[in-house]
Amino acid sequence: MGDQLNLPPVRVPVNHVEAVPRRVRAVLGGETVLDTVQARYVWEKPFYPQFYVPLDDVRAELLVPDEEAGPEETSRGTVRWFGLRAGGAVRPKAARVLAESPVPGLTDTVRFDWAALDSWYEEDEQVFVHPRNPYVRVDALRSTRTVRVERDGVVLAESASPVLLFETGLPTRYYLNPTDCDLSKLEPSDTVTSCPYKGTTSGYWSARIGRRLHPDLAWYYDFPTREVQPIAGLVAFYNERVDLFVEGKAIERPKRPA
Repeated sequence: MGDQLNLPPVRVPVNHVEAVPRRVRAVLGGETVLDTVQARYVWEKPFYPQFYVPLDDVRAELLVPDEEAGPEETSRGTVRWFGLRAGGAVRPKAARVLAESPVPGLTDTVRFDWAALDSWYEEDEQVFVHPRNPYVRVDALRSTRTVRVERDGVVLAESASPVLLFETGLPTRYYLNPTDCDLSKLEPSDTVTSCPYKGTTSGYWSARIGRRLHPDLAWYYDFPTREVQPIAGLVAFYNERVDLFVEGKAIERPKRPA
């Protein structure tokens, strides 16, 4: 759930490699597992990259050979699996080590499972879900265009001071002041999601219309990333699940990915 599942159509060839110009660190159990200024972006899929880190920049004593998992052949070379043990935490099958690779720049590198680490940082800012794609742009712009949100003919929100969020490959999201939302029809949800470009949501809202509950129809970020600070505290609804009207004109619902 959330924008992070909509893959942007910024297609980069699989196995394309680029140098990461940022310092990259990752932490498990309060211990720094890796710290590098020589990471590589590697596109295992066309839509976003993963970090491959030089083995020399990883604390080797924290890597535990996985005796049960044999070598695995990939298009990037033979992978050998390792677990992680740090700060009392154990993460099996957390790292893939490439001793040799036919892809230039990937010999003696490690690719960690993102979720196996407690936190990742680019420079001193935490990043979420996966590395940010250098070809994705996100802009949050204030507007005076009127926006109305309806579901099943019931108005859920109406605003003349939205913030429009433009993110490569995603439909425009309209962030509205909570005071412009009909909170009598919205119920708080415990759902939390994360996005590489916006951070971690503070909460979701479900809409109750008549006897029917429409779960997790809207979300908000109290503390978004610095790049999208204008959306802080504002509420956005899924274009795919509501009827949106901008300046009185209906906006076609985008199709959700399968």
